[in-house]
Amino acid sequence: MKVTVLGAGAWGTSLAMQVSQRHKVTLWARNHAHVSGMRNVRANPLYLGDFKFNGNLEVESDLAQALEGSDLILSVVPTSGFRNIIHEIKKLNCNLPFIWANKGLEASTAMLPHEVAIQEFGEDRPFGALSGPSFAAELVRGLPTAVTLAAKDTVFAKEAAGVFHGGNLRVYTSSDVVGVSVGGALKNVMAIAAGISDGMEFGNNARAALITRGLAEMTRFGVALGGQKETFMGLTGAGDLVLTCTGQYSRNREVGLRLAKGMQLSEILSSLGHVAEGVHTTREVAKRAESIGVDMPLTFEVDQVLSHGKSAKQAVMDLFEREQKPEAV
Repeated sequence: MKVTVLGAGAWGTSLAMQVSQRHKVTLWARNHAHVSGMRNVRANPLYLGDFKFNGNLEVESDLAQALEGSDLILSVVPTSGFRNIIHEIKKLNCNLPFIWANKGLEASTAMLPHEVAIQEFGEDRPFGALSGPSFAAELVRGLPTAVTLAAKDTVFAKEAAGVFHGGNLRVYTSSDVVGVSVGGALKNVMAIAAGISDGMEFGNNARAALITRGLAEMTRFGVALGGQKETFMGLTGAGDLVLTCTGQYSRNREVGLRLAKGMQLSEILSSLGHVAEGVHTTREVAKRAESIGVDMPLTFEVDQVLSHGKSAKQAVMDLFEREQKPEAV
């Protein structure tokens, strides 16, 4: 089997290296200089250090060439470029099964990746989402990692999961594409909130409260969109949320930490060097939650900090000063 991985950031590269242990892989990136550099050193030092590619992994900047002879596409481009890469695939009349590992909501439309895929491809093409608590830096080092592959077609989900499953990567399957997509998107919003709390040195109690109430918020939103409540208790819900809110490699948590120190958002984003999907996702989730009548106080406050000039400290304090209510609400 040959797999084409689109997007040579840290996560795309680590997944390409993982799959190349058992299959042929072409890793595609748009930037010719980046591709040339990876070819020369057989690694991706720009995003993933000096971990070497094996003989099954090739790199390519020409999309048609990257897709030639492939059996499966894995898209790991940022959500901001997800629709565009689908357009490019359609122009090539490529009808391969399609998996994506990007997380977030599309700017301006507030659509989740699966909604973009359905709108662009229709529902006949086999497709699914790969998500879960996973840092590229740990997967590439061979550390144990577990994720979920969700597809409406359960046979396809099992077959596609088998491509990634093995070695240090365990892949579960799910039919709840909506729930998996929502969990992957909203955990980044909650990680910014947790980073703000940690940056303000509000302590472990506050972080635990934010994570727990964040999970409740994610679940409400996901169920309202048609997701299954049980999904949010799994890897792509609670698992990814805990990791992203506490892990040292979390870019979204780092955004919150730096906001708490008084840095401007533009300065933070320019210095990160990687995409922090939660920044754009927060605004879109806030808009969509309002449109469907879902109460999301954590998301609202993060949006106030990111887009409306509210201080990080005031946002956290306003959350704790909200009126008393039952926990299950």
